[in-house]
Amino acid sequence: MPRDHIHFVTGRLAEHALKSVVAPLATDVGFDYTVEVLPITVAALMSPEWIAKHWHVPNVATRVIVPGYCEGDTAPLTVTSPAPVERGPRDLRQLHAYFKRQPPPSDYGAFDIEIIAEINHCPRLSLAEILRQAALLSRDGADFIDVGCDPSGTWSGVADVVRALRGEGHRVSVDSLNPGEIAPAVKAGAELVLSVNSTNREAALDWGAEVIVTPDVPATLEGLDETVDFLAQHGVPLRIDPILEPIGFGFAASLGRYLDVRRRYPDAEMMMGIGNLTELTDVDSAGVNAVLLGFCQELGIRSILTTQVINWARTSVAECDVARRVMHHAINHRVLPKHLDPRLVMLRDAEVLETPVAAIVELAAQVRDNNYRVYATAGEVHLVGAGLHLHDADPFVVMEQLRRAGPDGGLPKNLDPGHAFYLGYEMCKALTALTLGKTYRQDEVLDWGLATREEARHYLKRPSAKATPPESPPDAEGAT
Repeated sequence: MPRDHIHFVTGRLAEHALKSVVAPLATDVGFDYTVEVLPITVAALMSPEWIAKHWHVPNVATRVIVPGYCEGDTAPLTVTSPAPVERGPRDLRQLHAYFKRQPPPSDYGAFDIEIIAEINHCPRLSLAEILRQAALLSRDGADFIDVGCDPSGTWSGVADVVRALRGEGHRVSVDSLNPGEIAPAVKAGAELVLSVNSTNREAALDWGAEVIVTPDVPATLEGLDETVDFLAQHGVPLRIDPILEPIGFGFAASLGRYLDVRRRYPDAEMMMGIGNLTELTDVDSAGVNAVLLGFCQELGIRSILTTQVINWARTSVAECDVARRVMHHAINHRVLPKHLDPRLVMLRDAEVLETPVAAIVELAAQVRDNNYRVYATAGEVHLVGAGLHLHDADPFVVMEQLRRAGPDGGLPKNLDPGHAFYLGYEMCKALTALTLGKTYRQDEVLDWGLATREEARHYLKRPSAKATPPESPPDAEGAT
């Protein structure tokens, strides 16, 4: 088969960096290429209309890649290009991943584990607050909203809450051992009862709901077999939960009990309450949830109960929703749970892309405009402007250096309060990226996986199609 000939389009400041990336990439992937440098400093400011008036795509091209920041309808480009046009990544450091990327498996996303999300201490909450929390939990992937009761007494308002939740379209479970709360809850529409043991199993015969069976004594599984046999003989649908214990209080042994119960009841439905790990361990919850969901998937545990009370577990439901999909695909296809879905990689990035210091020095020598570029490289925050390259591990030091970089050691003329605020904000993000091992891109949000909060890009202004683009915004020349 003939080799692809890929035509890359860029601006003047990114020319050297792009060529240094494309040359080894072409050898690695196997394609021919040309690089066209258009009469604009910053590739990120190109618009399709402007490119169409200035470029010259060779007839040998089989693909054309324009900068990822080139927004808008690409129709004007297809008119004058002999080859299909595509947007590349916003950052040329991502080109290798762009060419090596694999589309997600066509069947990725399936799952067979239900998420039961508990709202704790419902008797202490207003109905409006319960409904608000339920809506958020459902949005994040909860299949059941679990109404958490207090053990101190019988809650007379449980039926009203269950009816209201059902009215909002939620499937509902009730978390109580008290038949005086459970009976009105299931009558109002609760489908699942957490939990049943020897103390309330006889009452369960009248509820007409599925129940979670727990042992009377978790450490020994005492009472579990008797309750399972009793309910099964009376046709009560059930799931078994041997109870996951916190670390230091029998965690390892409790995992063994899940294995033991699965051997004894190979076809039984099972549940695991994972809050004893996520809520009671000083660690971000995403990794804990992923591991526990992997355990459940391997063992055929088809439901988990989770809470998100403590702050480090505040996104547990969303994390479990991603984890159940990753683990389902990994285990059913016998592949590692890796490179399937990046949303659980939250604290650190899977790969850190940094601009080499030598490239930053070279850029500083080329820049002629009055704007600034921020980089996070080699453990330091770098600030580049016309004839200016400041850097330090402490952004306050960099800002102090900048404050003295103007005429006669004074304030630069272009450093107005708004620009100073912007630079401070960007350098804070850069320091965060350095601290945690994340990729920093100026004027772009840091990647926090499923917790990423999108933000507006405030300084990259798109010129009109008729106007010649200005020399440079204060954002990086990293675009292709």
